[in-house]
Amino acid sequence: MDALFGKTLSQLQDLAVSQGLKPFVGKQIANWLYQQKITSIDEMTNLSLEARQGLKEKYQLGLMAHQKVDVSVDGTKKYLYHIKGHQYVEAAYIPDGDRATLCVSSQVGCKMGCLFCMTGKQGFQYHLSAGEILNQFHSLPEVKNITNIVYMGMGEPLDNLDSVLDSLEILTSSWGYGMSSKRITLSTIGIIPGMKKFLDTTGVHLAISIHSPYEEERKSLMPIQQVYPIADIIELLKGYDWSGQRRLSFEYICFDGVNDSEDHARALARLLGGIKARVNLIHFHPIPDSPLTGSSRSRMETFQTILKGKGYYTTIRKSRGEDIFAACGLLSTKEKLAQESKDY
Repeated sequence: MDALFGKTLSQLQDLAVSQGLKPFVGKQIANWLYQQKITSIDEMTNLSLEARQGLKEKYQLGLMAHQKVDVSVDGTKKYLYHIKGHQYVEAAYIPDGDRATLCVSSQVGCKMGCLFCMTGKQGFQYHLSAGEILNQFHSLPEVKNITNIVYMGMGEPLDNLDSVLDSLEILTSSWGYGMSSKRITLSTIGIIPGMKKFLDTTGVHLAISIHSPYEEERKSLMPIQQVYPIADIIELLKGYDWSGQRRLSFEYICFDGVNDSEDHARALARLLGGIKARVNLIHFHPIPDSPLTGSSRSRMETFQTILKGKGYYTTIRKSRGEDIFAACGLLSTKEKLAQESKDY
């Protein structure tokens, strides 16, 4: 049975008409779904009993509670959601003073095969619907505390473009959650066609996973480099205005003896070519069967100093949730999937 939750206003208006109702009923349904937080179709009390009954015959609400929560020593929480069959995703809730960030997933697993990512080692299983993405936000016990959302969980968001764009429309529209697009960041490895549509249709911040300024080295870390070279990604980004409130950032995981030299820092600055952006340096969190190890703090600080000297606002991101495998690159439900398969 199809789900109501996760449909955009235009989709709900079309749905209403298909049910023999007026288009404005679509907006009433959107209000119930995203602003009133109902738990059943019967609660849509400004719809006639007949209309509600007709909806129940064809649709379900489509909400789900989390199955499990892991709590880190630093306060980070990792929520596990059962999607369907043997499918699971994880979302990370990261409180930090008066801010609270939710890291949402867009896919079960990932196709991209980056050398340093646990999700990639899981392989790809399933594209989440817009509703399954939004459910990680809507159903969170701490939802009222959330100030920021990042699409940096399991999966490559731009590989699931339509569902991700629909979820962003619902998050930022007045008829949806009314969240500012400046409170949301999408992270991508750089799928150029999807990135262009994302930039043209949303005002959401963009983060690019880069990890090396050198073509062959980046290719060894991120196979996507063979399809969408980082130089082409930078060229596209230079065609957009980053001087306003919309923020562009580059994510750079530092690997000891691989991409953390002073030459790498200078080459990265040359590659960025003066584009207005920030660089986030990230500690590598070791994953099983990986030849990579993380850079030392002092080496990362040297890298940071060089980039700052070239005019780039550069941070060393604080790791959160590493002890519960909720930190950058560690989200994976591979073990859960394997256990489920044994149980059947």
